[in-house]
Amino acid sequence: MVPQPYGSTAQWFHSPMVPQPHGSTALCSNSTMVPQPNGPTVQWSQAQCSNSTMIPQPYGPTVQWFHSPMVHSPEQIQRTALCNNGKLSAVPAGLPDNLEEFQLNYNHIQTLQDNSLLRYPSLNTLSLACNSLEKLESNTFQGTKLLESLNLANNNLQNGYQETSRALKTLPKLRALDLSENELDDEMVATLLQNLTSLEYLNLSGNFLRRLDETSFRDLYQLKELNLQRNLMYEIDGAFDSNPKLQRLNLAFNYLHCLTDFHMTELVVLNASHNFIEWFISRQDLNDTFQLETLDLSNNKLLFFPFLPNRSHLRNLYLSYNSISFYQHLADNNSTFQNSTSTVEFYNMKNTGNVTAQLWDESLHGDISSLEILDLRGNQVRYFPQGFIQKMPVLSRLQMHTNCLDTLNLTSEQFSGSLYELDISNNRLNQIAADGSTLTTLGNLTYFNLSLNNLGRLPLGLFSSLPSLRSVDLSYNNVDICLREEANTSTDSSSACIHWKNVVSLKQLYLRGCNLKRISSSTFSGLSLTHLELSDNPGLIVQESIQSLSRTLQQLGLGNTQIQDFDFSRFQALKSLNVSSNSLAHLPSSLLNLDLEVLDLRDNRLSTISSGQANALALKLHTVFLTGNPFNCCQTEWFRTFETTKTINMVGQSDIECEDLIQTTHRVEHFQPSLCLVKGGESILWYILLFVPICLFLVGSSIIVFLTFKPQMLQKSIKKKCLKPTSY
Repeated sequence: MVPQPYGSTAQWFHSPMVPQPHGSTALCSNSTMVPQPNGPTVQWSQAQCSNSTMIPQPYGPTVQWFHSPMVHSPEQIQRTALCNNGKLSAVPAGLPDNLEEFQLNYNHIQTLQDNSLLRYPSLNTLSLACNSLEKLESNTFQGTKLLESLNLANNNLQNGYQETSRALKTLPKLRALDLSENELDDEMVATLLQNLTSLEYLNLSGNFLRRLDETSFRDLYQLKELNLQRNLMYEIDGAFDSNPKLQRLNLAFNYLHCLTDFHMTELVVLNASHNFIEWFISRQDLNDTFQLETLDLSNNKLLFFPFLPNRSHLRNLYLSYNSISFYQHLADNNSTFQNSTSTVEFYNMKNTGNVTAQLWDESLHGDISSLEILDLRGNQVRYFPQGFIQKMPVLSRLQMHTNCLDTLNLTSEQFSGSLYELDISNNRLNQIAADGSTLTTLGNLTYFNLSLNNLGRLPLGLFSSLPSLRSVDLSYNNVDICLREEANTSTDSSSACIHWKNVVSLKQLYLRGCNLKRISSSTFSGLSLTHLELSDNPGLIVQESIQSLSRTLQQLGLGNTQIQDFDFSRFQALKSLNVSSNSLAHLPSSLLNLDLEVLDLRDNRLSTISSGQANALALKLHTVFLTGNPFNCCQTEWFRTFETTKTINMVGQSDIECEDLIQTTHRVEHFQPSLCLVKGGESILWYILLFVPICLFLVGSSIIVFLTFKPQMLQKSIKKKCLKPTSY
């Protein structure tokens, strides 16, 4: 699979897959996820021993046996027993002896005994994940020579690994083995893998491996896929020299500091993300073509662009969140660093040939002619070396978010006509240059992100010259929207404003935080925008300017624009609306007739939402944001309406607050309305504050009147308590 370039890390080893019980199926208890090794690639399960189940079956411990043909082939019949989550302490007996797949995950089996599987000679797949399994007795598989897939993930095999090793050696056809999460160290793994010459897929993730060498996998001649992520590895010298067929290797989340002398020519996918790698250097003297297609070195400590193979089929290169920069300017300015070295040499004590790298030579990028995706997000790139972009004639995605680019000349860089996505957001750009022929070449560019820069001017006709452009993000720049007269009179090669009228392919436009003050009524005429973001432009008047988009607009952002009486009734296609931070004292009634799914009302001045409005919104909304409003604690019926509507997600529900009569803040979901009258919505505190002063006044007045007419009582009381005789 080719990983998606979005998100923090590509998932090279396949996500857990829930098998469907096609064919004949025995249900011993509630079933859960297991890997399916059938087909060209194993779907590895990252077993998590929790109480949750993926496919609850209502049958309990009673075996349910069904017969139906397997979907793989009309002539094949698959027989599967699902005995997961059954609190079993041993392999159940009494199942049909022609069983092919046996799932026993999430049970309490500690030992797989010699006679456990004798009844099932046709067994092909066995899964025992999450069982506290300590060992397999040496003759466990004496009657199951057809077993090809074995899942022992998340057990305690470190306790009985030696006897388990003897059991594994008796499986001549074993192709897939999962030993992840078993607290295995280097010696234990080497013992368990002895003589497993038929093994093709191996998962050792989540163990205690630290140091691998040429003996670690020396018997695994057929190995194609190896998962070593989330171990403690810091050294792997020569570990894979005995695995010429290895195609997929996962080294993510370890403690590797460098990958030098890389010479695995048959490897197709290498994931070495989330390590501490400072250098990646491939062997430069090989004439063989590397089959490498995907290389993930993201979240490491690279200072230099990796030294890639001279010949390869590399298509996807992920280098995000390193410290990569280019240093050609240092080579051009030798006088500045007269006493510094320009080479670094790596010594390998096990190999007479050392690796020497020229630090400032930017021609040693290797073969990047097949590169389609280059992800350099979160690095320190200030510029591209001369001719660097030209070396990638089929580049379709370039992601440069969060770097240090000052300028970008699209003409001199000569970007490929296949460029589909260009993300140069969150840099230091104050200038972009491009001529007409360059813009014509970029006819395939669809997504263009320029947000979070210092742009004040852009090439004239930059966006209108891109016929495939669908999404533009100019948020947090200082580029204005052209008025009609400005668009017609501009003769300069660049402009401080943009005329959007001719960008007919555009569907998504993001202009958040651009200090926009005025948008003419004809600005978006002729466009069919589905997404428009205008938030964080205080004082922007937009009512008339976006009316032409009322039929197509699906997502609209008007947060922090100081709107008050906006009429949304014409925007019948609207699905998502952001009107946060606008000091709204009441909910616009025009929203009630829309089929909104997402509504953001955060940080306004709403005191309540009427019952009619709440009921109308509850029928349509999927997600609502309400935090940051001074709601009245005695008028929160709307909250109960949303809370009891299972289809609505109130984001930050526990953080929604209200105020009572004396301005005390409460969490709405925990507020007890015992001091509030249900019908009128008035607080009983009003009545308390009204009657207490009256009562005090009446009591005080009565005392004064009483003492006025009977002053003797006061005198007698004072004498009795204060004028007592003393002993002297």
